[in-house]
Amino acid sequence: MARRNCCSSPEHTISRRNLLFGSAQAAAFLAAVRRGDAEISSAGVQPRGTATACIFITLNGAPSHVDTWDPKDGPWNPPDANLQQYAGGVVLSQRLFPNFSTLTSDLLFVRSVSSWELAHDRGQFYTQTAHPSNPAFIAESPNIGAVVSYELGKHGPLPPFLALNVDSQFQGAKFLGGFNEPLIAPVQSAGLTTLQHNYYGASSQQIFNQKYAMLRQLDAPLIASPYSDEMAAHATFYDSAKTLMYDPRVASVFQFSSDESSRYGGTPFGCACIVARNAVQSKLGISFVNIVYDGWDTHVGMFDPSYSPNMYGLCNDLDRGVGLMMKDLKASGDLGTTLIVLLGEFGRTPGLLNAQGGRDHWKDAMSICMAGGGVRGGRAIGKTAALGDEIVDPGWSGNRAIFMEDIACTMYSALGIDWTKSIANTPSGRVFEYVGQAATGAFTSVDEVFG
Repeated sequence: MARRNCCSSPEHTISRRNLLFGSAQAAAFLAAVRRGDAEISSAGVQPRGTATACIFITLNGAPSHVDTWDPKDGPWNPPDANLQQYAGGVVLSQRLFPNFSTLTSDLLFVRSVSSWELAHDRGQFYTQTAHPSNPAFIAESPNIGAVVSYELGKHGPLPPFLALNVDSQFQGAKFLGGFNEPLIAPVQSAGLTTLQHNYYGASSQQIFNQKYAMLRQLDAPLIASPYSDEMAAHATFYDSAKTLMYDPRVASVFQFSSDESSRYGGTPFGCACIVARNAVQSKLGISFVNIVYDGWDTHVGMFDPSYSPNMYGLCNDLDRGVGLMMKDLKASGDLGTTLIVLLGEFGRTPGLLNAQGGRDHWKDAMSICMAGGGVRGGRAIGKTAALGDEIVDPGWSGNRAIFMEDIACTMYSALGIDWTKSIANTPSGRVFEYVGQAATGAFTSVDEVFG
C-alpha cells in the first residue's frame, strides 16, 4: 500500500494562514467557547495528569505484532531473529530492536489489544480520532491531537499540535477550528523556511514589523467593531502567526545538523524523531506530536532483505529513531513527563508466513508499545495464545480486550484531560464525545499502564 511521506495537497501545504485559520462554522463555535457558552459535560473522572506532552507514533500499514512486541517462538522466525527474554515477560528480537533491547526497563508492551477494523483507511482514521470512519460524522470527528490542543490551550509561541510526515488523509481539527489545527511541518534540516524573510538584509525584521503595524492600524476599525465572530477571530489568528516569525527559538525546533540526521539514521522517520525531541525540549507550547511512519503493510517478502520495505529496515529505523529520541529525552529530564505511544491500525496473521512470505490483516490481537509520561516500563500487560492469534489474558481490570477507545482514554488521562467529556453544541447540533461511550464506562483509561 503506497503512501506519501508528506502531504502536498494545497489545503495542507505549510502556511501560517492555513495553519491558524479555520472554517466559519468552527470560528462561530470557538466564539461560543470564548463566551463560555460551549455546552460541555462529563462524568467527572479523575485523570492521571502524569505527562505534559505526548509523542504519538502511528505505524501506518499495521506492523506484525508477532514479529515486534509479542514475538512467538516458531519456524516462522528468521534464523537471525535472536529472540531474548527480559524481566517482566518482555521478549524482543535483538536483530530487529538492538536499541529497544537496552531500554526494556522504560518500555511497556500491551499485548491484549484488538482492532475494530481490517481496512487500512478506516483503521488509520480510528487511530487518529478514536472514532469510526462514518461519513456522516467525519466533519465532527477531530484528531486526538486537536482535542488535546483544545483542552490544554496555547501556552507558547508554537501551536499545541504538531504533525510530521503526514499525508492528505490526515484528520485535522475539523469543527474545533483553526487554533487547534496541526502545524504540519516539513522534515528537513533547514527547518521552516517561511519563519523569516530576508528580502531587505539586516533590515528585514524591522521592515516586517513596520508593515505588520501598518496592517493592524488599517484593520483597527474592523477589529474594534467586527462584522462577525469570524472576523473577530481573524486578527487573533494573525497575531498568533506573527509570534512564530523571527524567533530563533522557534526556528531551532525544526532545524538539525547533518551529524544529528546521520545519528538518527538519515531517514524521514529518524529526522521526524529529532524534530519531535526538539519540540518537547523547547518548552515552546507543543503538547502533542503525531509522527506517521508508513510502509508496514508487509504482505510480501517481509524478511527478504532484497525486498523493500522489509522488517529489517522498518524495525531498525523505528528502533533507532525512537530509541535515540528516548535516550535524548531521558538525558534532558523530559522522558518522565513525555508520553510516547507506538501503534498500528491492526495486527497481522499469526503463525506461518503466507505464500508470498508475508502476513495479512488480523484484528483479533495486536500489540502497542508505550514509554515515559508516567508509564511504568519493564513489563508486558496481557497475553495472547501460543500463536498470537487470540487474547487469553487481558491483564487489566477491564477484563476484556483493549480497543483504540481505551488507548485514547489512557492518553487523555496521562495529559490530565477528562476523557468522558462531550460537546453538545457542535455546528450540526450532534453531540461529540471525546471518546464514544466513555461517559457510561464502556471504555476507560487502562490505569494498569501507570503501575
